[in-house]
Amino acid sequence: MSVNIRRFEEKDIPLKVKWINDEKNNKYLHYDLPLVEEKTLLWFKNIKDRTDRADFTITFENEPVGLIGLLGIDNKNKKAEYYICLGEHKYKGKGIAYTASKLLIDYAFKELCLNKIYLYTEINNYPAQRLFEKIGFKKEGLLRNDIIYNGEKIDRYVYGLLLEDYVKSN
Repeated sequence: MSVNIRRFEEKDIPLKVKWINDEKNNKYLHYDLPLVEEKTLLWFKNIKDRTDRADFTITFENEPVGLIGLLGIDNKNKKAEYYICLGEHKYKGKGIAYTASKLLIDYAFKELCLNKIYLYTEINNYPAQRLFEKIGFKKEGLLRNDIIYNGEKIDRYVYGLLLEDYVKSN
């Protein structure tokens, strides 16, 4: 199985728009929908040279299938927030998100020299939680009414993965 991650490129914008606008994908993503290509192109031009984030496209057999990355890269505190969206439904449940996540985590710890990767997930997003726990993330706490999305108060868990724990388990 050939899973890789490569830097997100301008040519990936139509796929990002398609994947994020898909109701099966965006239930837990909290984007201002619908995404449109023009605004996404402006977003891309604004973020492509920033050093506080790293955005990648997940590929399977050289075909783009999803998005993954790090937000809020904090070099002082050596941490960043992880995100993932496997956009192509036919590839879900095949270990692609797991493999792509391992590649991103290796990049974060080895190349960026981070000490911690964290993420947020809604309390009822069980498939994501299973993935995160399989990778090695530990549930660190419950954030009650953490965000308000479409007028609804949402509880989320915060998960963390420390370099020392990741090294021990691999």
